[in-house]
Parts: sequence; structure tokens; C-alpha cells
Amino acid sequence: MARTAEEWRQRPNLDSNLIVDPRIYTDPEIFREEQERIFDKSWLVACHESEMPEPYDFRTYQHPGGHNIILVRDEDNTINAMLNICPHRGNLLIYEPSGSIKGASPSGGPKRITCLFHAWAFDAKGDCVDIPRCAEGYQERVKKGDYGLRGVKVEVGYGGFVWVNMDENAPSLKEWLGGSLEAIGDTLTEPLEVFHYHRAVIDGNFKMWHDTNSEFYHDYMHYHNRITGMMHPGYWDREYRTFEGGHAQVTDMQLKYESFKGHEKRELGWPGLAPGRWALVDLFPGITFNIRAPSMRLDTAIPLGHNKVLVEFRGLGLKSDTPEERAIRIRDHNSIWGPFGRNLPEDLLGTYGQGLALSDRTDAPYILQARLEGNKIHDEVGMRHFLERWQELVGRDPSDPYHNQPRAAE
Repeated sequence: MARTAEEWRQRPNLDSNLIVDPRIYTDPEIFREEQERIFDKSWLVACHESEMPEPYDFRTYQHPGGHNIILVRDEDNTINAMLNICPHRGNLLIYEPSGSIKGASPSGGPKRITCLFHAWAFDAKGDCVDIPRCAEGYQERVKKGDYGLRGVKVEVGYGGFVWVNMDENAPSLKEWLGGSLEAIGDTLTEPLEVFHYHRAVIDGNFKMWHDTNSEFYHDYMHYHNRITGMMHPGYWDREYRTFEGGHAQVTDMQLKYESFKGHEKRELGWPGLAPGRWALVDLFPGITFNIRAPSMRLDTAIPLGHNKVLVEFRGLGLKSDTPEERAIRIRDHNSIWGPFGRNLPEDLLGTYGQGLALSDRTDAPYILQARLEGNKIHDEVGMRHFLERWQELVGRDPSDPYHNQPRAAE
């Protein structure tokens, strides 16, 4: 028999670390805290170096903390990161998602970032190089040297990804990762290249997408995963390994692609992984390295609000690929993870459905993260470990974020 409203809202009789109050997914106040205390303090992947290969190439990045960032490769091949804001009147400097400043723009000369509003210009390092009619209007009160762009901490590494951090006092990228990528270090040794990019906007909280990536109990959703993984030796032996900072790794296994009708056995591998091996690392608060030889997928979650998340998907191969090898990687990547692949649309549907169902906080049930299987593949330790770090930074108990304030009172 279905439960009454009172029974539905009853807190489950489980340890507090095994249940989650749905308000941590739906409350705009909590999301603002996450922007300040998590995203503004974390190293995040903005793009890959292969997406801006030449001097003066740029990309813009919508930072989850609410900041607009320019990434530009200078004449020395160094990638710099700056806020996409003119210090004159606060106008946006670059509107395009990507391009090059090598040539002249309608409002300025070559090799310059020029504000279209009043033509203040900046070089690829962020220095102000021109203020039109400066002496006539500002006399000696305003000088170019005092009005460079606001720099953002940036590092390139771990497979050639471009990482940014808004916190000028943040630890190095290596310290922040805490060894979590060492488990797949061999897979990131050779220069990589992005061959596929697409994005999806989901009505739901960014943690919902993380939850989907960090647990494998939902493999029941994927016919492809059941046929090529769950039914074969090694699947149930996969383990979660957790690291400081909320990061986690899932040990790899051998997939049997040939079990899926119409698919042949994989012959092309990946550095550090034999053909058909599958490895995954999930980084707090929303980055996932997912390698199924012969290709790599990287997810980056960019929350647009408390109930909307933009997820970027990149497919990568090796720069050294022959045309034949690249064609194989592209085919395999897109057949599983492309917009019309066998897995990714199903993951998106699961997250989308959760976002819709939890949109009314008074109707939402408590969320269970209660599977305990000795850190094996269907254990929900990845989600629990994430929320332990979340609690440290946000300062709220995920199971009781408002200290016993009744949910029915909303």
C-alpha cells in the first residue's frame, strides 16, 4: 500500500551518512554557498591545450562560480587566464567561445584583446597596451601599467588539460589532486588531442550528474554495459579507491565488446591500457576521466544555477594517431558516448528525470546512498565520499542541512 504524506516525509531509519536531504540539490541558498566555498576554491578543467594550438588562439570559459574567463596562448606558447572584463567600464571583452586574436578586429589591431566599447586594448599576457586618447582625457591620472586584466591561476598538465583556480592562495594542482590521477598516470603520458566536443544542459543540480558518474549500480540502465561488462569476469571485482579532497578512482576491468551483437573484439589499446580495458577517475567537484580503450572521454560539469547544469563532453585520442587509428577511436567513442551513443543519452535521461522529480522539494523523498558492498562496484561509497568533502567545505550536514528544520514547513 502506498505511504501517506507523513510516512513519505519520515526520515529513514539509517545512519545519517547513508541518507541525503533533497534540499542540498534544490536550495538556491546552498548553491550560492557552493559557488563561493567549493567552485571558487577548486582546480577546474577549462579546456584542453589542443583546442587552442597556435599562438594567439583563445577560448572563453564559463566558470561555475559565476565568472567569465579568457584563456589565450601568448607568443611564447604559454597559456594565460584572465577575467573576461574590461577594467574601464566592466564590459565583456570577448564574446566568441573560441578563435584567435592574431588578426585585427573591427575595434582594434592584431595580437590584441580589444574592448569593442571604447577600444581599450590588452596583449595576450593581460597587460594593457593602449588606452585611446589617454593623455587628453586622463592626463597623468590613469596609466596603462596600472590597468592590466585580472589574472586567474592556471596550470597545464595531466594529459594537457588547462586547469584554472580562482583562489590566488590555492595549493598547486598536484597537491589538490592528492595522487588521485596517479592510478591512471600511464594513460596520460602521451600528448592528447580533442577530436569530439558537445555539451548538454540538464534541468537538475550538478551533484545529480556527479552521482550518476560516481556509482555503477545504475549499470542496470545500460544494456550495453550489462552485455559487455556485468556478465563477464572482473566486473564484480572492481573497487572504489578514495583520495583526500573528495576524489575517487574505480579500478579497471576487461570489457567484452564482442558480446554486443555487431561489434568485433577491440584491437586498439590506449597508453597503459590493453585493448578493451576500462578505467575511471572522478574528481571533486565535477570532473570525470573515463577511458574505455581505445578512446578517452572527459566530462566537466558547470552549474548554471541550483537547478540547471551544463555538462561538457570531450572525446580524445593521441596526437600520434595514424588516420586509421583516429578513425577507430572516433567511431568507438561516438558509438558509446556521442550524442546518439548507446550510453550517454541514458545517463542524461536518468539525471534529467531526477531533476524533474526533485524540483518540488516538498514532494521529494530522502535520497538513499546506503549500499554497502565493501567498496566494490555497486557500493555507493563514491557519493558518500564526495559529500564528506562537501560537508567540510560548505559546513552543512547533507542529511540535515538546516538542523532539524522540518521539510513539511516549506
